Amino acid sequence: MDNDDAQHEPGTGESGVPHLEPRPGHIPVLVHEVLEYLNVRPEGNFIDATLGGGGHSEEILKLLVSGRLLSVDLDPRALEIAGQKLASFGGKLIMRHGNFGQIDELHAASGLPPVDGVLADLGLSSIQLDDPFRGFSFNSPGAIDMRMDPGSETTAADLVNHADERELADIFYNLGEERHSRRIARAIVKARPIRSSTELAQVVTRAIPSRTGPHQIHPATRTFMSLRLATNKELENLDLFLDKVLNVLRPGGRVVIVSFHSLEDRRVKQAFRRWQGEGRASVLTRKVVRPGEAEVQINPRARSAKLRVAEKRGLA
Repeated sequence: MDNDDAQHEPGTGESGVPHLEPRPGHIPVLVHEVLEYLNVRPEGNFIDATLGGGGHSEEILKLLVSGRLLSVDLDPRALEIAGQKLASFGGKLIMRHGNFGQIDELHAASGLPPVDGVLADLGLSSIQLDDPFRGFSFNSPGAIDMRMDPGSETTAADLVNHADERELADIFYNLGEERHSRRIARAIVKARPIRSSTELAQVVTRAIPSRTGPHQIHPATRTFMSLRLATNKELENLDLFLDKVLNVLRPGGRVVIVSFHSLEDRRVKQAFRRWQGEGRASVLTRKVVRPGEAEVQINPRARSAKLRVAEKRGLA
């Protein structure tokens, strides 16, 4: 999704949940780099696999003349808001509700030929973060929901209040790289039922030693991020996307992925290397592309963004 909040890397002292800092409006991350690497041509066809607030899609659409863009999101509310924003582009835009892990099916249903480029921005959008009823943030009280698709069955509250202690500890350690995972899991089980995001954050904060220093994150950051990843099966869907995305590209087409923490970036990096070793694609970013200082000053949420690009080879 078009990222308004940079999910920060676990393991580097940064977070996947917003903490107290100035919040800019809707700003797409690394937009100039995305457009350059997608090599957007007026007659080209493209996919924005994670529409979010529509910032990247809007910039792509501005460059299209006869080309078309398929924009996908799992969040119906994001589709509604972005749809209003992008309505003036008319037939150049195809919008679909769906999970980017089903990129092949979504592409086939769109009627587009093999496309010239696919973008996936793996960050959360302000549509999700700024709504306390969605439960993604602990900055204001709300339900512990965290579902990107409100129609899906399992909420984060289901995990918090019903998963056993060992399962919770594994989620916090494996998905959040939280070294106090067992202590947090024990505290959560003891405090059940936990009814709000702020209550959960307080339970976590009391369970672990205080973290001090100018760059320290909120103690509940990794817990919230790991619950969100588990609730939405985000890493599993990223793996599905990486398995399928080359199938929707024409030879010479490019896949551009913007990630925000090490668990995502590691998967992208490994997939790209595997494709290159198999002769299916060439990696165009020998080093990961990061935002410059000027962008980070304008949009602090972009500071953890990492962009990688691969180009499908002719015989793939």
